[in-house]
Amino acid sequence: MITRRQLIKTAGAAAIGSVGFGSYALAESFSTTVTRYRLSPPGWPTGLALKLVVLTDLHACRPWMDVERIEGIVAQVNAMKPDCVLLLGDFVAGHRLSRYGAPVPHREWAGALGALKAPLGVHAVLGNHDWWEDAQVQEHRGGHTPAGIAIQNAGITLHENTCVRLAKNGQPFWLAGLGDQWAFWRKNSRGYDGIDDLPGTLAQVTDDAPLLLMVHEPDIFPKVPERVALTVAGHTHGGQVRLFGYAPVVPSKFGARYVYGHVVEDGRNLIVSGGLGCSGLPVRLGSPPEIVEIALSA
Repeated sequence: MITRRQLIKTAGAAAIGSVGFGSYALAESFSTTVTRYRLSPPGWPTGLALKLVVLTDLHACRPWMDVERIEGIVAQVNAMKPDCVLLLGDFVAGHRLSRYGAPVPHREWAGALGALKAPLGVHAVLGNHDWWEDAQVQEHRGGHTPAGIAIQNAGITLHENTCVRLAKNGQPFWLAGLGDQWAFWRKNSRGYDGIDDLPGTLAQVTDDAPLLLMVHEPDIFPKVPERVALTVAGHTHGGQVRLFGYAPVVPSKFGARYVYGHVVEDGRNLIVSGGLGCSGLPVRLGSPPEIVEIALSA
């Protein structure tokens, strides 16, 4: 639900766009929908029913995604009573978005996320903007990002090419988190280098319990083996602006192939969330912010 304070912000911010179109797009940027999926992946064990909630691409920035709004999203997620909450990165605002507002201090947005509750834990991976914000990390092409430190200080499990074995009602499953694929700008050339290690991550799985994979960018999906029951991704914002279902700009080398929603290829399942925040301009149109709920069962 949009608060009075957010409505005031929306009205004031409408000046950056046209009075009609811009106001509508900005108002949509403050809405939050819940998108629900029900899946029965191949070979999923009978009796293992999981409810996952996915949050991604917050891009914390005043006034678009301030602490008050994040706290409201957290309360909404907790009311859904998930078994596990998955955070898929891009917690911070990019430099371009910061031109239109003010970054939220890391301790504030991370502290708000620290109130998320789930019996099997809250798990996170970092996104490209979380890596790009720190000049020293980029210069040294490694290190601890401010966003990653804040996430861990908030009591959230941060994954970077790591796996954890969890269980519900005595039935085990694996949760893996891949390192970011666009972590570093390439020097003297276009493109990005990642810290992702898919083979090394999957090699940590030691039995045949079902495996879930968290990634930020969906571009890794063609390399994900059938062993993975479900891959969840963010990054694309669902195109952020979609006109009659078409997204003119998609940050993926595959174009619109993985822009949004449930994708099945060769029996493998991918769900790409449209995310919650904005990148570049503080506008969403035809791709409203969303919380994703995934129910898995046989």
